Amino acid sequence: MSSQTSAAVQTVKVTLLLAGGHQYTLSLPSNSPILVAVMKVLASQTGNTVNNGSSPSQLFQIPLNDDRQALCFPSHQLIGVLTEPPLYVQQQKAQQMATPAPQPPAPVSHTITSRFVHLDNFLSDKECDRLLKYVKKRQKDFTSTTTSTGQADYRHSTVLYHFPEFSEMIVERIKGMMPEVLPQLDRPLFEPHDIEAQLTAHNDGHYFKLHNDNGSPDTANRELTYVYYFHNQPKNFTGGELLVYDSTIKNGYYAKADTYQRVEPRHNSIVFFLSRYLHEVLPVRCSSKKFTDSRFTINGWVRRSS
Repeated sequence: MSSQTSAAVQTVKVTLLLAGGHQYTLSLPSNSPILVAVMKVLASQTGNTVNNGSSPSQLFQIPLNDDRQALCFPSHQLIGVLTEPPLYVQQQKAQQMATPAPQPPAPVSHTITSRFVHLDNFLSDKECDRLLKYVKKRQKDFTSTTTSTGQADYRHSTVLYHFPEFSEMIVERIKGMMPEVLPQLDRPLFEPHDIEAQLTAHNDGHYFKLHNDNGSPDTANRELTYVYYFHNQPKNFTGGELLVYDSTIKNGYYAKADTYQRVEPRHNSIVFFLSRYLHEVLPVRCSSKKFTDSRFTINGWVRRSS
C-alpha cells in the first residue's frame, strides 16, 4: 500500500463499500492493521475469486462509536474502499506488493473512560437536617447487607430498605433529573420503568468490593446507578471513596481496566453512573464507631423497560 502524501502516520477517512449496497465510514490511522488488511484483501482479490479457493475469506470485526458498536463482515463481501487522503494498492499479486504482508490484526483493546455525573446540593439544608434526624431515630431498624451470591467478606454495611418518608421524595426528584443527567452520560432519554432506593450506612471497617449492578437476570434492566451522600457535619470518618473503573472490551464483553474515576463522598451530593460499570467502595475508617458518625447514602437504580 502506498500514498501520494508523506509517509508519516495520519488519519484516513475510510468508506467501506460492501456487497448489497451497504457502506460504512470510519476514521483509521494510516498504519492501522485493520486498514492494511483491508487494502491487502483488495489486492489479493485482483483476478481471483473466493469461490475458487485461491483467496480464503477473512472475518473483519471493526469497533465503531467508542466501542458501543461493532461492524463485522467477511472479506469476500468487500467491494471497494474510498480513502481520504488517497491510498493506492499496487496492482500486483499479493506476494509482490510494495509493503510486507501484514500479520493478522491483533484484537482491538483500548480503555473506555467511565463517565459519571456528580452534583452538589441535592437536598435543601432543611431537608438534609430532617433526613439525618430521621436516620438516627431508625438506627435499630438497619440490618446487615448481603450480596446476591451470598459470598462472605465481600460487603459490609447496614441497610434500611423501607423509608417512605424520604424514598418517595428522592425517587421523584431523580426522575425529574433524567433530562439533565442522561445526555451527560451519552445516553438517550427514556421514561424510567422503576427507580429503586435503599438507605445504607457504612461505619468503621465497612466496604463493598468490586462489582457491577446489573449482572444478573433480575437486575439486567438497571440502566443507571445513583448514590446520594450525607453525613454529620463536621465529618467524623475517612475513606469510603467510590471507585468507578474504566472499561476494556475483551472477547465481546466489558472488562475492568486498570484505571478508574475516584468519587469523594461529599455531603449532600449525588453521583450517577451506568450500572454496568464495575465499581467498589473503599473501606471506611470511623474512630468513634458511633452509628451517627457513619457514611450515609441513599442509593439505588434507575430501570428501563425490559
